[in-house]
Amino acid sequence: MPGWKRDVGRRLDDLVVRTVPDVRKAVRWNSPFYGVEGRGWFLSFHCFTRYVKVTWLNGSSLDPMPPDDSKHEHVRYSSIHEDEELDEVLVAGWIRQAASLPGEGLF
Repeated sequence: MPGWKRDVGRRLDDLVVRTVPDVRKAVRWNSPFYGVEGRGWFLSFHCFTRYVKVTWLNGSSLDPMPPDDSKHEHVRYSSIHEDEELDEVLVAGWIRQAASLPGEGLF
């Protein structure tokens, strides 16, 4: 991950690992995926020019829902821009919820 996005990626990864100690990790389409054995994948993120897009694969079930909708019924997104602080309390809550729900089987 280039520039400032590298720190965002590390912080997200650290937050997932702290919140879900038994998390599984994989990389597909140049994006890290996070899941729980037997439940599937619940989170991914990807770099774009001006932001990091976090994909919540079961985001429509999270409370509160992540802010950005998707063409896919259950997927929601949240974006992190360079000048924004990562709300670790909110994101950790989403991670905790998402990891406890059935995820997606992408592999």
